Amino acid sequence: MSAAPLTAPQARRVLLLLTFTRWFPVGLVIGVTTLLALERGMSLAQLGVILSMQGFVVLALELPTGGFADALGRRPLLVASTVVSLVSALVYVFAQTFLAFCVALLLQGVFRALDSGPLEAWYVDTAQADDPDVEVEQGLARAGTVLGTAIASGAVLSGGIIAWHPVRSLTALENAYWLSIVFVVVNLVATALLLREPVTHLDSRGLHRALASAREAPRVVTGGFRLLGSNRVLRALVLVEVFWSVGMIAFETFMPVRLSELVGGEAQAGALMGPVSAAAWGLFAAGSAAAGLAARRVGVTWTAIASRVLQGLFVVVMALMTGPVGLVTAFFVVYTLHGTAGPVHSTLLHRQAEAANRTTVLSINSMVAGGCYSLGLLVLGPLAEATSTATGILVAGAFSILGALCYLPALRQERRRTEPVVAPAA
Repeated sequence: MSAAPLTAPQARRVLLLLTFTRWFPVGLVIGVTTLLALERGMSLAQLGVILSMQGFVVLALELPTGGFADALGRRPLLVASTVVSLVSALVYVFAQTFLAFCVALLLQGVFRALDSGPLEAWYVDTAQADDPDVEVEQGLARAGTVLGTAIASGAVLSGGIIAWHPVRSLTALENAYWLSIVFVVVNLVATALLLREPVTHLDSRGLHRALASAREAPRVVTGGFRLLGSNRVLRALVLVEVFWSVGMIAFETFMPVRLSELVGGEAQAGALMGPVSAAAWGLFAAGSAAAGLAARRVGVTWTAIASRVLQGLFVVVMALMTGPVGLVTAFFVVYTLHGTAGPVHSTLLHRQAEAANRTTVLSINSMVAGGCYSLGLLVLGPLAEATSTATGILVAGAFSILGALCYLPALRQERRRTEPVVAPAA
């Protein structure tokens, strides 16, 4: 006998719990990933190439894996993604050469391609099956809050572990990385036990269904691009990622490097990045919570526009700071706005999707983000090495502001949705 379908509140609770277990290990290595490669002798230009590997794999695999999730089921892809994440982390923590780091990030790209979208899509479809009028943006905003809380909690623990350095046979940064691997296993177990897949995705043919889905991959990719070509609003929303992803290079990749320059080394920066990242992701959580309130007051699209412009401006401020206090303060504001932007951008994407293609729509968005992030690293890494890290941050922040213009088609559509319908005169 199959289990009863989840109610919308139950689906939200599963979403929030799995969001926490997914992102807590990320908090443990926030900043450490960049610093560990530098500690092992990689240059800033090499680091850009290493990190770009992930995005190029995401670019290649996002649409096929998104199609698998829509046709085959979200749970199998989430379990598989976590297994790949575990292997990637093990390769990275043992890596000593440029090639080994590249292999680890290639595997990380496979993980990100499998992981992006299925949990969100599962929640939206499961909640709407129980209550068609459920406000999914509120659930997504809460998930953003939990995401920020999870990373903040992991970062606090990471900073403490790096400062404590309990296993002396490892470097301080390696201690934090090994702890994250333990919690990736926890997420794998939680996903396997808690995620209840709706019956609509799998049939009794099992392996035959999986093989048929694999053969459909080219059609899924073609269909994704066809959808993008026919939907002007979706096309503009995805274009936002071109600018957003480049801006993220400044505060995700260059921030730990810039901090290490200002405080005198990777280990010192690693110890500081723990509490700094914890506070930043706590503010991210607050920003995500504020997104739901702002969306109700001024609209989803206006919230997205305002957060995008302000975030880019404060990335520019980060570049202008010459001391660690100013850098960290601007970084805090950037992450608060990063938290606000995510849920409203996701809500706008979901408005352009339906159950049959929801994961595919999210995968298109993630595909563009990953590809542009990688291309941006290949440009900004050498630029920062030839000039300065601050220059790389400045260019990325200024470029990201332009992405706000891409929300204008969604704004016009939102206005049409909210305009009162005037009944014809009798």
